[in-house]
Amino acid sequence: MRRGALLRLSGLLLLIALAGCGGEADSALEVTAGQAPGKPAYGDTYIEALQGNISGLLPNVLTDGPSFEVAGLIYNGLVRYDKDLNLVGELAESWQYSRDCLDLTFKLRRNVRWHDHQQFTAADVVFTYETMISPKTPTAYGGDFKFVESVEAVDPYTVRVRYKHPSAKALQSWSIWMLPKHLLASYAREGKLREAPQNRTNPVGTGPYLFKEWRPGEKVVLVANPDYFAGRPYISRVVYRIIPSSATTFLELKAKGVDGAKLTAMQFKRQTEYPAFRKAYAKYQYAANVYVYLGMNLRDPRFADRRVRQAFAHAINKRELIEGVRLGLAREATGPYKPGTPQYNPNVHQYPYDPAKARALLAQAGWTETNADGILVKHGVPFKFDLLSAQGSDEGRKVAEIIQASLKDIGVQVEIRVIEWAALLKEYIKKRNFETVILAWGITPDPDQYDIWHSSKTSPDELNRIGYANPEADELLEKGRSTCVEADRKKYYDRLQEVLAEDQPIVFLYFRDGLPVVSSRVRGIVPASIGINYNFNEWFVPLNLHRYTAG
Repeated sequence: MRRGALLRLSGLLLLIALAGCGGEADSALEVTAGQAPGKPAYGDTYIEALQGNISGLLPNVLTDGPSFEVAGLIYNGLVRYDKDLNLVGELAESWQYSRDCLDLTFKLRRNVRWHDHQQFTAADVVFTYETMISPKTPTAYGGDFKFVESVEAVDPYTVRVRYKHPSAKALQSWSIWMLPKHLLASYAREGKLREAPQNRTNPVGTGPYLFKEWRPGEKVVLVANPDYFAGRPYISRVVYRIIPSSATTFLELKAKGVDGAKLTAMQFKRQTEYPAFRKAYAKYQYAANVYVYLGMNLRDPRFADRRVRQAFAHAINKRELIEGVRLGLAREATGPYKPGTPQYNPNVHQYPYDPAKARALLAQAGWTETNADGILVKHGVPFKFDLLSAQGSDEGRKVAEIIQASLKDIGVQVEIRVIEWAALLKEYIKKRNFETVILAWGITPDPDQYDIWHSSKTSPDELNRIGYANPEADELLEKGRSTCVEADRKKYYDRLQEVLAEDQPIVFLYFRDGLPVVSSRVRGIVPASIGINYNFNEWFVPLNLHRYTAG
């Protein structure tokens, strides 16, 4: 994601299709091809393969990875994560946070203008806050401002925020994308942000790139902002080509039709180790903040029974998935926190591969009879359901097929349905019109996951789309975000992981490695804890290697 787009918001941000919309890293990258030095130069075009069509251009009211990837170059927050996962100023040049964690004062940069040349001021910050908390705004992220008592524009370049209670995420919440009051006030007032022209044809941000064109299903084009407050980006134009198929993306890489993409494990390990590819591209590998899961609609009485979910966890061989699908380029997931990070609790209930245990749990749940086809039956109804996966995702298809075979072994019939990504998100996931689904979540460095697991976050525009509700989990999530003492937060989130492990609201499968590839003509890439894209503004192509004339 560009400029840490995935890391801007709190909690788990977005659903990700498996073909290649990866998250950011929080561990060092392994580079499998180096870069020669070169002199920075302005110009050229960078073409990135984007797995799915974007759903809009106002990220504050969106939840999908492709839209966030594009929006990350158009908009800014007051703060952002740097390469070492520290929060640093972006539109804010400095801030003061009181010792009691109740008052936060921002000093804004004075040299920031919106893309239509209007000045960015404290009034825009207040407007963004008021828009995010408005019940008329269809956003999943208003909960980040739950503890705010007031936001005041002290002067055009000073914003004072007062909190009702200490908030662990007070600073991080202001990484939310700032919105232009002069353009969106009327739409926000009427609850029609998604109908605003800025969401479809004319987004106006403060970011390093200006919107130029969106052809749905084909491409999105951005051009460098010559007046960007942090300096004009070197690369003059960015083109996101929408290519749903990972196989087609790989063909485009070989034909040099794209400059950057995310590889599948098979492509990374077995299809790119030849001289011509190594010369044309630099490959990177890192432990990404993305986990793959089997999601179940908990409104379905079958999946509402915890024993059924636990049975599925025992029936699925995670090592088989990691070795067979990811070729070892992943780590087992026991919950939504990545192994090896400070937030991870290793002492949670485990679900080793055990089909006999799975059958016993299903029997306890009343699935004791079978029909002539060997499928479990309860009250005369066979245990069968649809499993949805995103079109073009080779990884998703393989995961679905292995799960299908694994569940068949315990008497459960699974039919795999492959749906185009945008339709899967809009018509099935957001509308809760699914039985089970294979997807991934991208996570951020902060352990707060209120927006995903809290029982209050189940409306159509929010992110608890499986319908999970557990009073203890709710209490832990509330306590975890209502203190600024990290030791206390650790205690709450350790217990949250134990609750989630026992409940198995989803079957946590694995955290995968990110496997991006970038054209070797692109220079300035410096791998860091956050990944490779954090300094995209500094990427450049030496003049003698320019391939395109920006226009």
